[in-house]
Amino acid sequence: MTTTVQPGTTSARPAVTTRPYHHRLGTSVHLLPQTDQLRALHTVVRDRDARREDFVFYAGRIIRLLTEAALNLLPFEPYDVTTPIGRTYRGLRFAENLVGVPIVRAGESMEAELRAVVPGIRIGKVLIQRDRTTKRPHLYYTAFPQDIATRQVLLLDPMLATGGTALAAIEVLRDLGVPEENIVFVTFITCPEGLSAVCDRYPGVRIVTSAIEEGLNENAFMMPGIGDFGDRYFGTDR
Repeated sequence: MTTTVQPGTTSARPAVTTRPYHHRLGTSVHLLPQTDQLRALHTVVRDRDARREDFVFYAGRIIRLLTEAALNLLPFEPYDVTTPIGRTYRGLRFAENLVGVPIVRAGESMEAELRAVVPGIRIGKVLIQRDRTTKRPHLYYTAFPQDIATRQVLLLDPMLATGGTALAAIEVLRDLGVPEENIVFVTFITCPEGLSAVCDRYPGVRIVTSAIEEGLNENAFMMPGIGDFGDRYFGTDR
């Protein structure tokens, strides 16, 4: 049994509103520094002739950078430890419990890097897929910690294009009592249409990405794009 999620802005091509995302850069939208190294990594993963092993490896490097950037947005609290020479180091630790929530299937490509950075992190799941004909998102499955409403949520999906799937996933979390401000959406690549859709509907959600594309083509693919991230990562593109 499936549920059609209709949060109000889940059409295949949500209209870009009169409020562009640019004014949210550095507040709601956090773009990784566009260094030469990052561009070199993107060059590998964007190449349509890249071997799957190379795609997975270099995508993983970028996902690690995204994960670290997302963690830096979370609240911390003072925490002191004693060093090996008996002195006190006045440090920090996460102020609240964390949970990672990949949007199945493509979001699971980001799970390994999150686990590597935060060992023992709780993982939830949400399966939302777009109908190939209507383009509307369907909610198929969820699995979350019972106390998710009290946790900081890292929502994982490598592509934010039209914004339909992201909006549906955020709505699921909001219905469970998760405040917008406790959600960080971590996405590999996005575009103005997707950013505007999410920022306008959920201004408290923060988005971390490594690239903002020019826009969408008539088939709702991002340009210049990366293809279908999930298919390329899991080897189902051929």
